[in-house]
Amino acid sequence: MTDLSQQFDRLIAQTDLTVSELQKEQLLGYVALLHKWNKAYNLTSVRNPSEMVIKHILDSIVVSPKLSGERFIDVGTGPGLPGIPLAIMNPGKSFTLLDSLGKRIRFIKQVIHELKITNVTPIQSRVEEFQPEEKFDAVLSRAFASMTDMVNWCHHLPKEEDGVFLALKGIYSEDEANDLPEWCSVKDVATLIVPELEGERHLVTLTGKK
Repeated sequence: MTDLSQQFDRLIAQTDLTVSELQKEQLLGYVALLHKWNKAYNLTSVRNPSEMVIKHILDSIVVSPKLSGERFIDVGTGPGLPGIPLAIMNPGKSFTLLDSLGKRIRFIKQVIHELKITNVTPIQSRVEEFQPEEKFDAVLSRAFASMTDMVNWCHHLPKEEDGVFLALKGIYSEDEANDLPEWCSVKDVATLIVPELEGERHLVTLTGKK
């Protein structure tokens, strides 16, 4: 068993997550592809595969139990984070991965081809220009600098009735929450425990209609 595989097993044992052998194979396959493509495409500042397992894989999949609904969009997905790991963990749900950079979308297409992931749709577009045929149960992002930017740029994406925004944040800031537009409010703040990751992690659920 490789070092990465042992590391992955050790980390998962510290969570309540259940990961099948296929899911583990796909998640570690994603790390291998990210490491390989990163040399030429500069997709992430994290260079070490062992660090990728913690900072990209575990940091993404701890959100999995919090996902409610069937249709999700990951805005500013970069190389597919958190969308690819969450799609692997939730094969029955559909994930649209949106990014404006062609090299990132090309990488994601290669990932879903090589790892046989069937529930991901990669789309190259600026978020404000993307008009989905059907709205989403939740808009996910860990890329936005502020929650205000996220809700303002993505307000047209969640379902009118019960769609939500899910912001993956480090430290949760009351000041940032207070700066949200009037039509939007914080519904829930969940502390995420990511084994062996330094610093705080939170999932902020935002709701509102514009």
